[in-house]
Amino acid sequence: MKILVLISQVPDTTARIAFTNDNTAYDAGGVQFIVNPYDEWYALVRGLELKEAQGGTLTTVTVGGADTEATIRKALAIGADEAVRIDAQPNDSYEVAVQVAAYAKDKGFDLILAGKETIDHNGSQVGPMVAELLDLPFISLASKLDIAGTTATAERDVKGELEIVEAALPLVVSCAKGMAEQRIPNMRGIMAARTKPLQVVPAVPVDRLSATVRFELPPPKQAVKMIPADEAGKLIELLHTEAKVI
Repeated sequence: MKILVLISQVPDTTARIAFTNDNTAYDAGGVQFIVNPYDEWYALVRGLELKEAQGGTLTTVTVGGADTEATIRKALAIGADEAVRIDAQPNDSYEVAVQVAAYAKDKGFDLILAGKETIDHNGSQVGPMVAELLDLPFISLASKLDIAGTTATAERDVKGELEIVEAALPLVVSCAKGMAEQRIPNMRGIMAARTKPLQVVPAVPVDRLSATVRFELPPPKQAVKMIPADEAGKLIELLHTEAKVI
């Protein structure tokens, strides 16, 4: 089986949030970047489990500049066979999807896995866009995935119920919680990652469909107002006039 896993670099969840260039760009100064957890814990690890069970190869692909290579090496340390970096600075999900699809279209991948979303933009857009651009079936938000021959069976949590979906390979799947358990790279994996191939490929031309106007931080939280238990009327008034929830 030939597997491709999409890997994104994102700010660590504890990173400060600040903007630069007149609030049109994220200020990455002093920020530590990590592998997007949904890509790492679920898509990558489940891909490795399938490769180990059925044989084959697993390649990761990342769209970004040279600053993403340390993050890519972590995916190699966890167990990926090889990595590809598409040399581009994408403006939105569409640009990422176009670059991934252009790379993957003639490589014969049986299975393409992505995390359900990135923790910085939470868009859940790249996976379905890649599937559409490659004219492949797509399963979203899968919490379990098994492969038998050329048939994939996935489970999805849907409004408190469990949905079971089957599709033929090749296939694109976005992976959610429950797909796999996190793996921690060991020293052997870290050392091996230094010599595993990391191929840099040029980006293809893309017509930009969107532009960032500006970023704004949410307003600071207001102090809590304490209302005596015997003043229910006052509480109702504040919920109506200030909180405006009733």
